Amino acid sequence: MFNKNFKLIIAVLIIALGVYQIVENNIGNGIALILLSGIFIFLYFKNEMILLAFLRLRKQDFEGARKWLDKIKNPDTALTQKQQGYFNYIHGLLLSQTNMTKAEKYFKRAIKLGLSMNQDLAMAKLNLAGIAMTKRRKREAQLLLKEAKSLDKHGMLNEQIQMMKKQMKRF
Repeated sequence: MFNKNFKLIIAVLIIALGVYQIVENNIGNGIALILLSGIFIFLYFKNEMILLAFLRLRKQDFEGARKWLDKIKNPDTALTQKQQGYFNYIHGLLLSQTNMTKAEKYFKRAIKLGLSMNQDLAMAKLNLAGIAMTKRRKREAQLLLKEAKSLDKHGMLNEQIQMMKKQMKRF
């Protein structure tokens, strides 16, 4: 909702008010205000719109996820670099259903900006491998599959990787 810098300014003001309350012997109010500032600090690192979009994706509500992402007007100024990566990652997931060329652009930008979890990075590379395979770029697809397999430490994408390798043998 707020720009990333406003979140930090609000957090600092609330902390200052909390310290003032503690100095004035209103310790309970001060502690509550300092804990309240933690919400704004958390939202600085994890954007609320992206969190809500992920919740919609979890429920397979792609239109709902798109609506939450559309509320972020200028992602370059409103989001940190990792949040921009996830913004592009979610857009890539949504567009992979309809437009592979645009989805490829978003996935590449998400990888470039960085994703904090290896599982998400593996999923993005797996999707890129699928897009490369549909565009008959077999070497790129093999390289991306290899990278996705190395990033998938818990083996959650093993079935998809094996299925993609079987499909690649047909080409």
